[in-house]
Formats: sequence, C-alpha cells, structure tokens
Amino acid sequence: MRPSGRSLQEMRPVSLKTGAVPYAEGSCLITIGNTQVLCAATVEERTPPFLRNTGLGWVTAEYGMLPRATHQRTEREAVRGRQTGRTQEIQRLIGRSLRSVTDRAALGERQIRLDCDVLVADGGTRTAAITGSYVALHLACLHMMRTGALAAMPLRDTVAAISCGLVEGQARLDLDFAEDSNAQADANFVFTGQGHVVEVQVGSEGLPFSQDDFISLLTLGQDGASRLRAIQMEAIETAGHM
Repeated sequence: MRPSGRSLQEMRPVSLKTGAVPYAEGSCLITIGNTQVLCAATVEERTPPFLRNTGLGWVTAEYGMLPRATHQRTEREAVRGRQTGRTQEIQRLIGRSLRSVTDRAALGERQIRLDCDVLVADGGTRTAAITGSYVALHLACLHMMRTGALAAMPLRDTVAAISCGLVEGQARLDLDFAEDSNAQADANFVFTGQGHVVEVQVGSEGLPFSQDDFISLLTLGQDGASRLRAIQMEAIETAGHM
C-alpha cells in the first residue's frame, strides 16, 4: 500500500481553478494532492530581440517557490541574487513544453509569459506547473481572440505532464514527496493531447532499472496525462462560459 493509500495507477485529487489572478490575461491555480502552483499568463505586445521582424511569437516561463512552500523555509532566490540551476532547468522545461503546441506564426510578434509560483510543494511541482500553465495559456489566447488581437487559436494541441517512479520495485503514478524521496527511479513525462511525447526526464536514484520498468513508467505516464487533459478541457470550457 502506498503512504497515501492510493493504488499504483491512481493520481492524487486534481483541481484547476481558473481566474485565480484576476488581472492576468489567463490564470490557473492547480492543486494536485497537497501541491499547489499558481500559473498566470501575461501577454506582451513585443518579442525578444532575436525574434524581431520574423513574424514569430514566443512563449516563455518563469518558475519560483515561496519560502514556506517546503517543510523547511527556503531563502528567496531574489535575496541570493541568482537563480539556482534547478529553477533555470524547470522554467526552460515549462517554456519548451508550451511552445511545442503553439503555432508561433499564428501568435504573431508578441510574447506570452507564464509565471509559475509554487505555493505548496509536495512532489510534482514542475509537472503541475506545465499542466496548469497550459490552461492559463489557453485562456490568454481566448482573451486575445475575444478582443480581436488574434483571428484564430494559435494552439495546435494540449499539453500536460505527470510524474511516475519506481518505489519498492513498483511502478507508481504521480509521486508525492514521501514516495519521491525514497524512489529507486523517478520520471517526468510531458505529452500532447494526441499522445505524442514532448519530453521525458528519467533517472535512477539507486540500482539501474530495466527496459520493462521504463515501459511501465511510460504507460502509466501516458494514461495519467490523458486524464489530466480531460480535466484541463473541462476547466477551460467552464471558464469560457463564465
């Protein structure tokens, strides 16, 4: 039995609250178990310098964790004067994941910036940030369509992410902190709504694992991402009728 009492294939309860940041063009507070990440999309009518006069837009992300999101207080990175390597890696992952489903020509020469702030960290913060950021991005695009800034939706597909791991020799879906900290191997999977792979991050924390173990993790991840997509679409459709 898992510490949470869940089955091996069971995710933690998932909640997507749209409109959590009223001033943002799109926003979503995603809760997965105890993990909470606030995702806000900001539309900027300019592109980074390297994209000027190309006709292409850009989607990027910033990721941060509140000091008491964790069991022990973590000093703000702004106080340290620099971001950690982990923070930089995660925000690049979020940006890559969102750009993978964005038609940047249809977006035009503008940038959408996703701010992802971890309120509570209990495992799976990066995957929650990707899943919640897609909802915020989609709502920002709908906002631009309503205001006439966009003629059509620039998103070609949805994107969602989920964590999996090998714990006590078992492939488990959606690890919380208690499992993740004792995992033999952990993985993060990013999938489009059509089931295409955007990114796979997997590594052994102990003994090497087999190809069969990897396939088990991949299968769990694909199933979990599919379920997350359904929750994403329900949240977007509900927000669209508000």
